[in-house]
Amino acid sequence: MRFLVSTIGSRGEAQPVTALAVQLKELGNDVRVVAPPDFEELVTGSGIDFTPVGPVLRTATAVQRTPDELRRLAEESVREQFRVIGQAARGANVLVAGGALQHATRSVAESLGAHYVYTSFCANTLPSPHHAPPAMLGRVPVNGTPEENLAQWEQQRHLFAFARDVLNTERAELGLGPIDDVRDHIFGDAPWLAADPVLGPWPGPGELVQTGAWLTDDRRPLEPELEAFLADGEPPIYFGLGSMRGAQETARHAIESARELGKRVVLQHGWADLRLTDDAPDCLAIGEVNQQTLFRRVAAIAHHGGAGTTTTAAAAGTPQIVLPHMYDQYYWGNQVERLNIGRSAEAVTAEVLAEALELAEEAAKVGTQIRTDGARVAAERLMGLNA
Repeated sequence: MRFLVSTIGSRGEAQPVTALAVQLKELGNDVRVVAPPDFEELVTGSGIDFTPVGPVLRTATAVQRTPDELRRLAEESVREQFRVIGQAARGANVLVAGGALQHATRSVAESLGAHYVYTSFCANTLPSPHHAPPAMLGRVPVNGTPEENLAQWEQQRHLFAFARDVLNTERAELGLGPIDDVRDHIFGDAPWLAADPVLGPWPGPGELVQTGAWLTDDRRPLEPELEAFLADGEPPIYFGLGSMRGAQETARHAIESARELGKRVVLQHGWADLRLTDDAPDCLAIGEVNQQTLFRRVAAIAHHGGAGTTTTAAAAGTPQIVLPHMYDQYYWGNQVERLNIGRSAEAVTAEVLAEALELAEEAAKVGTQIRTDGARVAAERLMGLNA
């Protein structure tokens, strides 16, 4: 079978779709990943064919945009998605859209007569009366009654319709009729949930396919300098914000808080290009790293709350501090609190860090319950669509 797996998101979406692609290929399928150009090395390094779509995210997200500029860029994105995915998907039996705002994938699947599966990486990005929608455009919805939650979902529906006219123009070029509700069109009739059932369960209503998180099997060794640092004392605190544009102050607060408790720090630069405050030997700055290995060797993990990082931290059995910035990250902070495997906070303070460190036993217990076979489960189920 031939599969196309697409995303327009950051590493938190590119990494799981790559994990799925690897499993599909191991099962003997022809697979191509469409993703932003930032992730070409991630995808091709895993032995998967790659097609870039859109601008380099690391550069594009660093620029502040006016509402008119954002609207124009969104419309350009929809046009390019149709062009790129339309070409890359030729001959595909199944198209998988990983993550939101993928306006073209379902339409291309319709035009090809192929199966279409939309997959979310977090339960609260799918409508439910049991949770509020994710944070968008600076607004952080708060969970309320089922009626209040559904009202918030209705209020947010229009955010998906920003490029409906462009979407329908492109559909017409493919000989397809217009659609009115963009959100429900993207999500499809039976969306999947690629999140761990312990860490991020689907609350209902109804049942959907929940495969478990799509995790890579990262076997990269740690850099010698990091290995030496880890071996030279007690397990340190990890601090990193991934693809978020965090301020340097957040790193400074984390380092000061760790030092108050006599802890060392491993600081990941990330897209914010975080830097150490001094050259003292109790801190080490690093670049890209195998988090699966590193997270098992630190005392606590402070991060932005992306789905992949939260799941990797939970699977490592290490307490975590979630510092949410946007979208689903507030949800993951709440889940970490619910399971009592960490804390959600605006910043790392000595008090918050001390509380998180006290949760090591509970975090280790939950770590044994996190599934690691989600990508394989999903791949096998996808192959069954043509059976």
